[in-house]
Amino acid sequence: MEEEVDKHQKSKDSVFFRDGKKRIDFVLSYVDDRDGERKQERRREYEANLQKAGLELETEDKSESDDRKTYFVKIHAPWEVLATYADVLKIKVPFKENDIPVHQDIPMDWLFTPFRLPDHIMNPEPDYFTSPFNKGKIDFFLIDDKETFFPPSVRNRIVYYILARCPYHKTDREDKKGIKRLLNNGTYGSAFPLHDSRYWKPSRDSNSESERFNLYTHWAQFFSFFKEQPLNLIRKYYGEKIGIYFAWLGFYTEMLFFAAVVGLICFLYGLFTFDDNVWSKEICSEEIGGNIIMCPLCDKKCGYWKLNSTCNSSWQSHMFDNVGTVFFAIFMGIWVTLFLEFWKRRQARLEYEWDLVDFEEEQQQLQLRPEYETKCTSRRLNRVTQEMEPYLPVTSQCARTFLSGATVIFWISLIIACIIGVIAYRLAVYAAFASIMKDSPTNNIHMVGSLITPQLATSVTASCINFVIIMILNLMYERVAIWITDMEIPKTHLEYENKLTVKMFLFQFVNYYSSCFYVAFFKGKFVGHPGDYIYMFGWSKLRNEECDPGGCLIELTTQLVIVMSGKQVWGNVQEALVPWVMNRWGSRKARSHPESRYSRWEQDHDLQNFGHLGLFYEYLEMVIQFGFITLFVASFPLAPLLALLNNIIEVRVDAWKFTTQFRRPVASKAHSIGAWQEILNGVAVLSVVTNAFIVAFTSDMIPRLVYMYAYSNDLSMKGYINNSLSVFNISGFSKDNRPEDGESPEWFNSSVITTCRYRDYRYPSGHEKEYSHTMQFWHILAAKLAFIIIMEHVAFMVKFFVAWMIPDVPSEVKARIKRERYLIQEYLHNYEVEKLKIQLSQRNDDCCCTPMIYPDISRHVVLSECL
Repeated sequence: MEEEVDKHQKSKDSVFFRDGKKRIDFVLSYVDDRDGERKQERRREYEANLQKAGLELETEDKSESDDRKTYFVKIHAPWEVLATYADVLKIKVPFKENDIPVHQDIPMDWLFTPFRLPDHIMNPEPDYFTSPFNKGKIDFFLIDDKETFFPPSVRNRIVYYILARCPYHKTDREDKKGIKRLLNNGTYGSAFPLHDSRYWKPSRDSNSESERFNLYTHWAQFFSFFKEQPLNLIRKYYGEKIGIYFAWLGFYTEMLFFAAVVGLICFLYGLFTFDDNVWSKEICSEEIGGNIIMCPLCDKKCGYWKLNSTCNSSWQSHMFDNVGTVFFAIFMGIWVTLFLEFWKRRQARLEYEWDLVDFEEEQQQLQLRPEYETKCTSRRLNRVTQEMEPYLPVTSQCARTFLSGATVIFWISLIIACIIGVIAYRLAVYAAFASIMKDSPTNNIHMVGSLITPQLATSVTASCINFVIIMILNLMYERVAIWITDMEIPKTHLEYENKLTVKMFLFQFVNYYSSCFYVAFFKGKFVGHPGDYIYMFGWSKLRNEECDPGGCLIELTTQLVIVMSGKQVWGNVQEALVPWVMNRWGSRKARSHPESRYSRWEQDHDLQNFGHLGLFYEYLEMVIQFGFITLFVASFPLAPLLALLNNIIEVRVDAWKFTTQFRRPVASKAHSIGAWQEILNGVAVLSVVTNAFIVAFTSDMIPRLVYMYAYSNDLSMKGYINNSLSVFNISGFSKDNRPEDGESPEWFNSSVITTCRYRDYRYPSGHEKEYSHTMQFWHILAAKLAFIIIMEHVAFMVKFFVAWMIPDVPSEVKARIKRERYLIQEYLHNYEVEKLKIQLSQRNDDCCCTPMIYPDISRHVVLSECL
């Protein structure tokens, strides 16, 4: 009994075999089914083939596991296997310490000390020059200890490479192989590399690095939010693919700081220039706004109203609709270019530092998906490998693509139908709110009562309903997108991810942004005029919405805040809460036992699996947010600030999730953020267009400028409100448009008040061009179109100029790459010369002279070869 406890205590937090020397590089788990003879046979053959491939296995019986059901197969890769496959995979390893001095003369460097992490955390390894591993030249590389030469992330990558290719059943027609197929058919329950320690305390074993503990202590805790990220340690522990994601997320967050500061300044400008806001003063004054009687905003249920009732919304609108809006829209067009260009430079630097310069797509990424091999029964000869391989007939491929496209179009149409439903809700409910609020019952509500108007109530409730619909459709479509992508049977994992990326982003784009596009570009643009209103679908009784006299921009701001903030809060809660609850539930029994019985592999087995699409969802969330802060930022300068605050939390939530809630993912390489780079470029270009249209058509900036410079006598905004409102004769209302008895306020007297005003530029009743557009309308339209053309051309010229000015790869990195290539050539040359000298001296022991093999070859020859 004591021996059993000792064994458990020894293995509890250990990543080694029972002998304490052989490192566990991978773990397979399975439950032995009573009727699983075929599975047993597959496991026996698969494990025998793994041992033939050189791997060493050690099985933990189910009696040793906590649930008494699960077997664990521990896998160790000895040096010979690691060296062989490191050669095959061309894994880069160090051969000389970097001798290029690093210049870090940062002015006032001491100011950044509080944000820095200890050097052993930021740089867990010295900086080396590296070269692809060659098993035949082992003494060329810096090998101090064969057991620790390859870090755990490289070891588990090599083992996974073997697991993915090892056969488990051979027939005359084909070899069935790969751990993924065995996981899919239930032969094994899970396959994962081990974390090196518990996250809250270091390992007792001095041979274990405890890098997980270091990551949790210095990175994953929220109170480290102001600290830099230990990217080299993240890359060393999780691999380059996850490392590049956190590098991108951190860089994006850093760049958001500058956009947030400028956006806050623009917002404060609008806040502190209230006193210069002449048009709002006119709306709020009793002499002007109090004497302007406005036409009803809906049929029958809406009465006449005074312009000064929109005083508060006019002031609110000024905070976002001012000169600063135009400046900020142009600034964001430049900012997004700088962000993308500087990211390319940061990415190039990481490519060099992480040995990804000559990286090509790994063979395992181009490996056939198990689902493809299973579902494609047809075979044909591969011209490259000269082996028979499965393929999907063209007819089947076309049919599946057509069905997939039809499904995507159907779901996008469903979104548009939901948006139309929300618009119909707005039109129907506005009349109800207007009727209820005609006597201002909300004024009794403490603090905010006077701010609640029918327009605001309609906008807020519609935005909340729209957000709920968005989230429901999002959850449903995720399953549909995966289903139709599976139905297409993509050949490789890379192809699968790309197809899913296109489908998901296209859907999310329409789902999240369609309501904002409606408010920005359609609401209030097609309303007609009193006596000749335009109705939804032409035949319905739902009259198209009008913009508030303060403009539609404030409503776009409301829509943006609710959808963007709601998504961010929901996303962070979901990311943190769901895996935590599932892990607590999964490990509920094990936590009641002594620690000595809860082994390292069982602890990791109870964590959530990080699927191959895990990073896909992380990128998707951030790219959707990127769209919010670029496509509609002219309407809400505080959007980058909200995104910044969210991302500060997001970095730590993701770090906490990776470190504490997920099994350790298999390390994989990636030299960039992949297809997301092109999507970001597309969104950046589109953002210039959308912001130009928002400033021109949604904001009131252009009409004000036209009035000031073309129609005002003293270049002031006095009289702008009266100028921007047209006059309608009340007697021209039809029975269907006229307010019902009792709907108009008590102060309205139809015998005294014969006209009402509405927002447009039209000739009054009795004019020869009655109710047709005035010349000022066409002047304003021309100014809007001119502004769009000028802003787009200026923004695009600046974008392309900045992109041309900033090289994608820093000159320092180019020099280091050339230096490394030169050194590799020179060292390999010298190595071969010395090796030949030794061989010849051993053969010619009687000869006392030194053989002259390439005695005086010049260095410039080697340099010219590598350059």
